[in-house]
Amino acid sequence: MKEPRNTYRFGNDKRKIQEINMTFFQQVTGNQTLMSGVAGWVIAQVLKTLLDIALNRSFNPERIFGSGGMPSSHSSTMCALTTAAGMRYGGGSFEFAVCFIMSMVVMYDAIGVRQETGKQAKVLNRLLFDDFLKLDGVVLQEKLKEYVGHTPIQVAAGAILGVIIAVVMDPMFI
Repeated sequence: MKEPRNTYRFGNDKRKIQEINMTFFQQVTGNQTLMSGVAGWVIAQVLKTLLDIALNRSFNPERIFGSGGMPSSHSSTMCALTTAAGMRYGGGSFEFAVCFIMSMVVMYDAIGVRQETGKQAKVLNRLLFDDFLKLDGVVLQEKLKEYVGHTPIQVAAGAILGVIIAVVMDPMFI
């Protein structure tokens, strides 16, 4: 019985496996839409960290990977991804539609639910650490994260940053 033409038997040929792995790596790094989203996240996180250093005169490692703050890396990532998908596949494409809806959900969540979570964490931290409720120290070992959401301005700044990143990274722009 013959094998179908589109199947490939790897056997023990390590060179072929390395070639396939390299091809996959090249495809991923050559994916302009994906790289725009990644750049959106990285650039927003770096800007957020630098802004935090400038305002507080100290380095907080949590700002590099943490959520919350200016600009919103969630918005930057999603808007870079959405803009790149729109430029590459068009506004009527499935790819753009999925990215656009996900962007709206992420930005709504950042402003609404996550910002409220941060406000509640501030209140709980105050109640528990000021020992207002006369609880023993076992209840809460460390403070709850207060910077988990975004203000509308932080989300808008992240969105604008993401669009700019995708446009600048587009090969037609360069």
